Amino acid sequence: MKLLENKVAVITGASRGIGEGIALKLAEHGAHIAFSYVSSDEKAKALEEKLKTLGVKAKAYKSNAGIFSDCETMVNDVMKEFGALDICVNNAGISKDNLLLRMTPEQWDEVMTTNLKSVFNMTKQVIKPMMKARSGSIINMSSIIGEMGNAGQSSYAASKAGVIGFTKSVAKELGSRNIRCNAIAPGFVETDMTSYLKDGEGADKYKATIPLGRFGTTEDIANSVLFLSSNMGSYITGQVISVCGGLNI
Repeated sequence: MKLLENKVAVITGASRGIGEGIALKLAEHGAHIAFSYVSSDEKAKALEEKLKTLGVKAKAYKSNAGIFSDCETMVNDVMKEFGALDICVNNAGISKDNLLLRMTPEQWDEVMTTNLKSVFNMTKQVIKPMMKARSGSIINMSSIIGEMGNAGQSSYAASKAGVIGFTKSVAKELGSRNIRCNAIAPGFVETDMTSYLKDGEGADKYKATIPLGRFGTTEDIANSVLFLSSNMGSYITGQVISVCGGLNI
């Protein structure tokens, strides 16, 4: 059974990693996909073609979620191209890890812009068509680091904690319009960004802190997004779902 037949999903930062996994999962369940990327045209084109083979409409947008005007242009184009907007996944994110003593203002600002301001930029745009339709699901990618903190990741932790506060506030504002807003807080997930975790003693040390004894996969995160996007999550809003193998307990 396809859970998202003919729904339209917008995903930021989806040309690789978790974003790509989310795009493919939602498309497998019948959602048409519009996604943004900033770097590799080649990867974006490859994903667009892969999504189309699943029988859905798909379009890649070279658009920086950290820039308000880019989000405005993209969402306007999605509405013209797809005619609706049912799901928004704010996934774009980076880390610039550094001890606070060594962190530059530029590093701090870059993480805040990509991880937190982008969520404001995109959400502000998508709620207009969602309010008109009196329906919608917004899913913001936070992190267990936003809940727990971590040495050397003060900027990342602050940005992801900000996403949680934003999510809860939006849920309260828009619940009466039948628009849900939730956050997902992944733990250690195997992607390009975390490839350093996979091998050797370091990997064993990290796994020892995870009750389920393994790193997460993009599929684990994508399944949670699918749940929150579909009617299965229709009575859930303002929540943070930690997909971390129990790392935060």
